Formats: sequence, structure tokens, C-alpha cells
Amino acid sequence: MADQLIRATAADGGIRAVGVITNRLTEEARQRHKLSYVATAALGRSMAAGLLMASSMKRPGSRVNIRVKGDGPLGGLLVDAGMDGTVRGYVANPSVELPPNPKGKLDVGGAVGNGFLYVVRDIGYGYPYSSTVELVSGEIGDDVAHYLVNSEQTPSALVLGVFVGAGGVTAAGGLLVQILPKAARDEALVETLESRVAGLSGFTPLLQAGKTLPEILSDLLGDMGLSIFPERQMLRFQCGCSFERVLGALKILGQDELQDMIIKDDGAEAICEFCGEVYQASSNDLSQLIVDLQTESSVSS
Repeated sequence: MADQLIRATAADGGIRAVGVITNRLTEEARQRHKLSYVATAALGRSMAAGLLMASSMKRPGSRVNIRVKGDGPLGGLLVDAGMDGTVRGYVANPSVELPPNPKGKLDVGGAVGNGFLYVVRDIGYGYPYSSTVELVSGEIGDDVAHYLVNSEQTPSALVLGVFVGAGGVTAAGGLLVQILPKAARDEALVETLESRVAGLSGFTPLLQAGKTLPEILSDLLGDMGLSIFPERQMLRFQCGCSFERVLGALKILGQDELQDMIIKDDGAEAICEFCGEVYQASSNDLSQLIVDLQTESSVSS
């Protein structure tokens, strides 16, 4: 099944629900960064969360950054997701591995540890909105839901999952259900929804059982006036890095540093943290940057 996002409402518009399947993009991230099992789960959950959060943004070009910084061996992670369905991300220590937790699942919380969740929303104009909350479990889903309730004052339930085996990622995605202000005062509705979400066995078991996103939403909200939007948004792992951007970054180093690279290394190598792409700049490339800097200097003077 293709990576995709669907939106829905229920309870006369009082409930907003979004579901994503992210199997392929999570597997691409695993391969690009050579991720361990637990690192795949941590980054995969975070990418799904980023896409779910970005889905509510309105302006083209809007993006959400999720940064998790804990004291565990994973060393933290960063995800960048857009309302256009693109996402990228990386973890600090991709090879870290831990034994399963007491429930027999990948110990994402142990890998992340204690720390903070940082969220930046860039709505496409003005200054980005940023907020920080303490991690409540390090399992990502609990932490992002905690952020949504405390920083955006939106009661939210978030279910995330990644199943990775010897052959790679076979199931990944998530579900975000939010109670909007018009329904937030309906205590019975809130309690019913919380009970149903808590009763889910997880997200990946549903995918592995052959459930589609519409079926999952129907099981959860079908008797609450569920309305699923017909449009399905395709999702993909995509990074905006390029050789031209690498040259631009190298140019900032200045003439002396570039000349030193030519003499010592006969060029330069740069690796994009977000996607793992390797770029090689030859000595000729660096020499041209020096020429450009000299030209710019003479023009400005």
C-alpha cells in the first residue's frame, strides 16, 4: 500500500482525525541512515507524527520541525515535515540498539531517555512558532500528545507504530484524533473517545491484520457521524539538499579555508545529515568558489 494520508471529521465537526501510512518512507530512512531496529522505530514514529501535525496547516510551504533531545544512547533526533506530504529526518546515533522493553517491544523510551521535545511550526510567513515540553516517556507518541495538549491546548490522542524485521520495515504509520473546542465540553464524548483509543492494540498490528486507514477510522468513529474526505495525500521521504547548496555552504568558509582544503585534501566532502547523501567538491570546484569570492570582493570595493 502506498504511503498516504487521509483526513476525517466526526461528531458534527467536533472531532478531527488524520491517519497516515508511512511504510516506504520509513524504510527509505532506515536504509539511508543505516538505522538499527530501535533507531528505525524512533525516527519512524517521529516522521509519522510530523506528517500528522503538518496536515492541519493551511499555507503552502508550511512545515513542522520536531526535535527530541534526551539523555539516552540515541542522542536525540530531528524531523522536518511539510503540509505537502514530504518528510525527512535523522537520529544522532543511528546504530544504537537495546534489548526489548518489559512488554517485549522495541525500547524507544529507553533509547531516548529523559529530556525535552522541541516543536517549531513555520506557517510560511512571519516568525515561526516554537514551543518546548518535557518528555513524558520518550516513546514519541505520548510526548507529542502531551505537547499538543499543553502547548496548543488541543485534547489529542496519538497512536504511532513501526514494525521492523530482518527484511526491513513492513508496517508504519499513525493516527491522530483531536477534540476541537466545539466538542471539548462534552465530557461523555471525550471519555468515550479516550476509552476507544486506549483500547487499540497499537497501530501496526491493525495494518498487519490488513486494515486500511478508512477501516481503522470507521471502527473507531463510525458511530459518531464519521465523514472521511475523499482526497488522499501521497507521502514521501524527500530532502531539499543539492550540490549547489553544498557549494553555497562551503563558500561561507572564506578564501583561506577553501585554499587550505585544496592543499590538504584536494577537495571537500559533505554529507547531508537529513538524508545521508554524500557530495564531493573537487579542487576545481573550490578554486571556482575562491574566484567568485575575489570577484565579489572587488565589485563591492
